[in-house]
Amino acid sequence: MRAACVGAFLAAGAVPAAADGIETAGRAVAVAIPVTAAGIALFKDDYDGILQDSVSTIAAVGTAFALKSVIHEQRPDHSDYHSFPSETTAGAFAGAAFLQKRYGWSYGLPAYALAAFVGYSRIESKRHHWYDVAAGAAIGWGWSYLLTDRYNRVAISAYPGYAGRPLGFDIEMRW
Repeated sequence: MRAACVGAFLAAGAVPAAADGIETAGRAVAVAIPVTAAGIALFKDDYDGILQDSVSTIAAVGTAFALKSVIHEQRPDHSDYHSFPSETTAGAFAGAAFLQKRYGWSYGLPAYALAAFVGYSRIESKRHHWYDVAAGAAIGWGWSYLLTDRYNRVAISAYPGYAGRPLGFDIEMRW
């Protein structure tokens, strides 16, 4: 019965099926980018990276939420006045920028492409204007660039004494 009601609702033209699918996919990808970034950091035993990804994503989404509470921009679909900036895009770009800055372009480029899809999905579904998405992307990128350090696989440490000798050093590589 429930499926029939949903089908009748969609058939009535209240929500275009394609736009709804793109919006749903965009939201899923927006969550997947920072979660995947944390998973990559965990796989690399990069606990500092997990923290940096988490803090930059929370800061980006929090900033977008705070601005949205102050700036009352009407959404393109006229559903409410919480359009500017896009929180969803801010979170996606925070994760993408984290991956690019922390691990390089081989991780960042696909993540930026997915984050751009998230922005497109927000515009296509009439949830945001292009400038809402651009502002969200800038917020996410900015927080990640501010809070993320480049991943250093080589660590060199000097010790005042090592194995009974007066001076020693240690070289560690992580992969």
